[in-house]
Amino acid sequence: MQASSAAAACSAIKPAAHQHTVQVQEDKRGLEFRARFGTRKLSWGGKLSVENSSLHQCQSLTRSIRRQKRQHSPVLQVRCYAIAGDQHESIATEFEEICKEVPQKLGAFYRFCRPHTIFGTIIGITSVSLLPMRSLDDFTMKALWGFLEALSSALCMNIYVVGLNQLYDIQIDKVNKPSLPLASGEFSVATGAVLVLTSLIMSIAIGIRSKSAPLLCALFISFFLGSAYSVDAPLLRWKRNAFLAASCILFVRAVLVQLAFFAHMQQHVLKRPLAPTKSVVFATLFMCCFSSVIALFKDIPDIDGDRHFGVESLSVRLGPERVYWLCINILLTAYGAAILAGASSTNLCQMIITVFGHGLLAFALWQRAQHCDVENKAWITSFYMFIWKLFYAEYFLIPFVQ
Repeated sequence: MQASSAAAACSAIKPAAHQHTVQVQEDKRGLEFRARFGTRKLSWGGKLSVENSSLHQCQSLTRSIRRQKRQHSPVLQVRCYAIAGDQHESIATEFEEICKEVPQKLGAFYRFCRPHTIFGTIIGITSVSLLPMRSLDDFTMKALWGFLEALSSALCMNIYVVGLNQLYDIQIDKVNKPSLPLASGEFSVATGAVLVLTSLIMSIAIGIRSKSAPLLCALFISFFLGSAYSVDAPLLRWKRNAFLAASCILFVRAVLVQLAFFAHMQQHVLKRPLAPTKSVVFATLFMCCFSSVIALFKDIPDIDGDRHFGVESLSVRLGPERVYWLCINILLTAYGAAILAGASSTNLCQMIITVFGHGLLAFALWQRAQHCDVENKAWITSFYMFIWKLFYAEYFLIPFVQ
């Protein structure tokens, strides 16, 4: 009986020992599997399976998050709507501010460019560029491109010259022209400097790209004279001297615009020999008179600031009224010469247009000049703008002087 019990016990121990041996072997295989395929916890139970405990934990965590979301979703939605509303309001406010600021900045830039000089450059270069044209066959795409190169580079140089003058005249302009953007504070000095430098680079770049010697010559001379007129440095700041100031404006407006841009179109664009015509000679001589008047007259409204800051303009030296009548007499003399030049034309139609046109402009000038009020700054500024309109009108008559 005891022997049979012992035998049964031994038989029971053997399977347990065998089971333990198998488990140890399985554990070793599991460790080898983890070492080979990764650290994810696996068990070996006859076939490979991922433990379910981590899966249960993930499922319970997901259910908990969903319950919290259902509990707090109304509050979250309200907060989200509030944030979205604030963002929309701030965006709308910023958009309104931009819509208001953009026209203001554009208006300031328009005034910074001194539009009456811009219009004069556009009309003058357009008129002079038409003088070499002999027939409709000359109006080609090449001619148009050459004209646009000349016009765009000249406009950029125009902005450089007037902008540089404003940079060095901020204190004077606060007295004479407080509406200008640098004097009023609409533009900072840094903004003005960037605009001036950008305009200069663009002008020279267009000139170099055109490979036109007359155009490059005009641009570099304009750069030199415009800088010498305004820059406050030794041997410069020529605007302090009445003769040098008038010479700068006269040479650019009367000589360069007529001769250089005519040569650009005639020689570089149309590839013809440079031969001055009667129209070019007349335009150069007439615009010498007109540019002198503009150079002298522009100082009459600025007499207070010029006197205060030591700028010895002719208006400061002689007085505004004497300079005013000097300018009127110069213009009337120029119109008289233009009428004689028109009367000598062999073409009846051209003769009528030039004689009648210059006579009408001279009469308008004389009539308006009789009602002068030199001490009234608003009136004298208005009359100065009227002289610029006469300047524009002259370029419409120049092509008929042949």
